[in-house]
Amino acid sequence: MENVRIVPAQAGHAPVILQMIRGLAEYEQLSHEVTATEDDIRASLFGPRPAAEVVLAYAGEVPVGFALFFHNFSTFVGRPGLYLEDLFVVPDWRGKGVGRRLLGHVAGIAAERQCGRMEWAVLDWNESAIRFYRRLGANVMDEWRLCRLTGDALRRAASTSA
Repeated sequence: MENVRIVPAQAGHAPVILQMIRGLAEYEQLSHEVTATEDDIRASLFGPRPAAEVVLAYAGEVPVGFALFFHNFSTFVGRPGLYLEDLFVVPDWRGKGVGRRLLGHVAGIAAERQCGRMEWAVLDWNESAIRFYRRLGANVMDEWRLCRLTGDALRRAASTSA
């Protein structure tokens, strides 16, 4: 693992980030949902108001994984937290500690920034990831459900505030 390094992403990494997003979508059988472009990535992550941060794992000069995260806030704790939106390791590098290093790196950022907690979601069929997260000490909260508004439903919900 000494040859794997983790670096903060920069605007020039947009093609690599998009490649990782597509790899994750393929793994999750959601490739049809990826509409992001390199321009979207550059504007959203490296523009005047970045929406999230990314770290990349490299083995030599080859990208082997990434983590995308952003701040949220816990009203109960009264402090910011970090939400890990995506963690992905390319198939040939799984089981070699890259995911653990990426997760540990993001957890280190959360601790350094004095976040009250770090959270993420995992698909219920991804048993290997669930086992991995539990081994790290994560509490997999089965009683919570993720809710999402997109497209027309988002626009309808927004129109109810007028």
